[in-house]
Amino acid sequence: MSAILLGLLAETPVHTGSGRALGLVDLPVAREAATDYPFIPGSGVKGSLRDKSEAKFNDDEGQKRVRAAFGDQENAGGLLVTDARLLLLPVRSLSGIYKWLTCPFLLERFWRDCQRAGLAATVFESNSLDSEWSQQLAPGKILAQDTEPVYLEERRFEVAGPVQETWMKAISKLIHYEQTRKRLHRQLAVVTDEDFGWFARFALQIQARNVLDNNKKTSQNLWYEEALPADTLMYTLLLTRERDQKREEHLRLIQDLFDQDPYLQCGGNETVGHGWFAVQLIGMPEGHL
Repeated sequence: MSAILLGLLAETPVHTGSGRALGLVDLPVAREAATDYPFIPGSGVKGSLRDKSEAKFNDDEGQKRVRAAFGDQENAGGLLVTDARLLLLPVRSLSGIYKWLTCPFLLERFWRDCQRAGLAATVFESNSLDSEWSQQLAPGKILAQDTEPVYLEERRFEVAGPVQETWMKAISKLIHYEQTRKRLHRQLAVVTDEDFGWFARFALQIQARNVLDNNKKTSQNLWYEEALPADTLMYTLLLTRERDQKREEHLRLIQDLFDQDPYLQCGGNETVGHGWFAVQLIGMPEGHL
């Protein structure tokens, strides 16, 4: 199976709505049914990729490439797009601006996704992974480079040890900017799945928006939106079918798409600047873009 791994670093808040209100939040983000973690449905990622492709490759030959990759009314496309999954969530901290928070489940799932796409050796530089690394964790414990207790939001965590260098190197490959990769070492932190679930539920950005009466300047409609904060790190897989003779061409389209413009808008509120990602490609024969 030919595949590309897209690292998606949020440059602005990202809102991909679920279409239903939860509690005080009128427009929550989409969440996975089992884990309750935020995600972006594959259909939304595919639509954003197609929209950018149609705008860039707008001649006849380019449109043929786009239809072959993304499909049309008569035929399914050759490019298979997965959900964009959460990997690192920025959380406010007294130890610097924020910590990039993750948990053993998200890291294990990232490893499995790389294995499924045949990219584990590229991302982790190995086809095997130490399964004992997370045994130091317990509720209220954290893996980080700090030596003093770490405060995240209003919660206190005791440092149980450092984050494994293997994870540092693998995750850094998803980040487009070199200067941003350099601070991953001091900002990456791992907590238990249960503790991370609390932050994924209660530490997202909530923004109040309003519609004003033009004549009276009074509120006509006040609502609250939930969004993933800027600097959230996600990833998605772009796969092809083995029997598709154009599979390498589909992946080449994606490489050409981001060659000079490594950004993608995905989700709602585009007109107020939301939903922008810096994109990093992994898996093409020529290496990283």
